[in-house]
Amino acid sequence: MPDTAIEAVGVTKSYGALRVLDGVDLAVRRGSVAALLGPNGAGKTTMVRILATLSAMDAGQATVAGYDVRRERGKVRRRISLTGQYAALDDLQTGMENLCMMAELAGMPRRAAKSRAAGLLERFDLSRAAGRRVRTYSGGMRRRLDIAAGLVGEPSVIFLDEPTTGLDVRSRQSMWSVISDLARSGVTVLLTTQYLEEADRLADRVTVLDGGRIVADGTPAQLKQQAGGHRLDLTAADRAAFGRLRAGLGARVIAADAEERKLSVATDGTAAQVRALLDEFDPSRDAVEYFSTHGATLDDVFIALTGRAAASGSGAESQVRGDTEEAAHV
Repeated sequence: MPDTAIEAVGVTKSYGALRVLDGVDLAVRRGSVAALLGPNGAGKTTMVRILATLSAMDAGQATVAGYDVRRERGKVRRRISLTGQYAALDDLQTGMENLCMMAELAGMPRRAAKSRAAGLLERFDLSRAAGRRVRTYSGGMRRRLDIAAGLVGEPSVIFLDEPTTGLDVRSRQSMWSVISDLARSGVTVLLTTQYLEEADRLADRVTVLDGGRIVADGTPAQLKQQAGGHRLDLTAADRAAFGRLRAGLGARVIAADAEERKLSVATDGTAAQVRALLDEFDPSRDAVEYFSTHGATLDDVFIALTGRAAASGSGAESQVRGDTEEAAHV
């Protein structure tokens, strides 16, 4: 499809007996932000490495920027950038020296390399730190410089593997602005994340992976509708009441915390339905101590689909990828 920057069909990958990806389909529109969402071990990093030509799939097919990732690896690599979870920078060099080095490795003459580096430092609000050694940078500054280094060759597609892992709230929000700006400039962004708010905030489309399979795909709004659009949170009066409520609600429970005596069920958010639900499972009005309603989140979607929160769990991928999470600029 001419408007598709990334397209994958039936991608499968195993390490020995461990199936890490199991027939994954993916399509990402040009100039958009797409998110692969899922817990550790879901297959997110493996999928990115296959699309970036760093790992070979066992079966299936994929194209990036119009080129086949198996037959046209060189052409794919000239059009992409991959930034991993850990900054691939030389701590002993300055920010300017790091970017100039990347530009010269990409074949730019020294003067052009310096000009490109200066432009990227300004774009990522790092000009004042250009002459400082990278080891003095904060985590957020290092991550911005890492992405800047990946943009030296002006890629049309950029892969960001958990770009805000380990950052504080302010640095994370700064990175979100950077990623949004990249998409507005026409770059296609595919990011992996465990942060549900991040996917909700940035992505035009979210693909939820669990155990190497796609369990949901759509816009954030579409996925939230799968969890009912709204959620009714209940706090039981005591443990016995919690047990009765959980048993009575059955499969309608989308989240439960016995320790806190809390339950959640999907609702359309209307007062009429909330009243009807409370009357149904607490007719004597002594089982529910407190209740509240709020809009469904992607966390609710993931819990509804998999039975657990997206930030928990581990799987085959985390056992086999070892040090492959280190950043690489392709």
